[in-house]
Amino acid sequence: MSRGRGLYKRGDIWWIRYSDLCGVIRRESSGSTSHEVATNLLDERRNEKRNGKDSKNLSDFTFGDLCTEYERGMRTQTSFETKRLFMKKMKSFFGDIQLMRFNTKLVEQFRNKIIDEGRKPATANRYIACLKHMFTKAEEYEMVDIEVLQKVRRVKLLPENNKRQRFLSRDECKRLISACTDDIKPVVIVALNTGMRKSEILRLEWNKNIDLVHNLITINKTKNNCRRDIPINGTVKQALTGLVKPDQIHVFVRKNGLNYKTINKRFWQTTRKAGLDDFHFHDLRHTFASQLVMAGVDIMTVKELLGHKSLTMTMRYSHLSPEHKSKAIDVLTQVYNEEHTE
Repeated sequence: MSRGRGLYKRGDIWWIRYSDLCGVIRRESSGSTSHEVATNLLDERRNEKRNGKDSKNLSDFTFGDLCTEYERGMRTQTSFETKRLFMKKMKSFFGDIQLMRFNTKLVEQFRNKIIDEGRKPATANRYIACLKHMFTKAEEYEMVDIEVLQKVRRVKLLPENNKRQRFLSRDECKRLISACTDDIKPVVIVALNTGMRKSEILRLEWNKNIDLVHNLITINKTKNNCRRDIPINGTVKQALTGLVKPDQIHVFVRKNGLNYKTINKRFWQTTRKAGLDDFHFHDLRHTFASQLVMAGVDIMTVKELLGHKSLTMTMRYSHLSPEHKSKAIDVLTQVYNEEHTE
């Protein structure tokens, strides 16, 4: 039996390392957290070598194998759920094709299929970025060689237009809230008054995120992996207070007590009822930022509330506050007048 040499862990999974008939070092996942399972697999590979049989090589790894290993490695990351959806879509296209057969043309065909389905270039780019990262990890896991990785990396991202800035006026906000059913109304109110992302709102837990004593929402798991503290105003506090129930973990739950995974259909029905065309849930975040800027809140404060890493993303709202330009020019008037009075 193996005594430890040739065995190592990646995360919780045991891997084995051995040389094949040609003396090439091979690494292979046991797919198990059990040391015994990995030991048995290593003994099996060594026996195959002694009997003159070639062990598993790169041609044996499929896209399905990569999905399995990638999911294990990415499980603790914030973007895991999104990447899982990406992998489901990619798996339906690539199936269990061998990793060694991937090339630039095949990946471009997948990208074009996404576009042909009516998705935007930005969406196609997110899929391709995920696929590229999967093959980067595949090369690290020694499931594919560098040549295949380079072919996948050659696929270029499409030009994006991320200048969408749909936001509601105050009257439209009132119409939207009036059109909400009782279950979705608190979600919309929180979004309009905090600028939080949909995923952040639906994951809120009373004990982890909500402090009604100090009027603060704390988001530890954000898109940018940075903690964010958001003040609770009177409107949000009133909405949240009405939701408090004993032994309830999540803030927003269905009638059966389970938390929401998505509210896309309900929100779309609400916007239709309110007579709002081409309005998405994420536009509530734009509305939050836009209304703050138009009310005179400085751009750096808006940046902090939104949780943007750089000021570039927040500057898209700067044009909504023309007063700051006028005030800047007015400074010159004061300067020149002081010069003339000297």
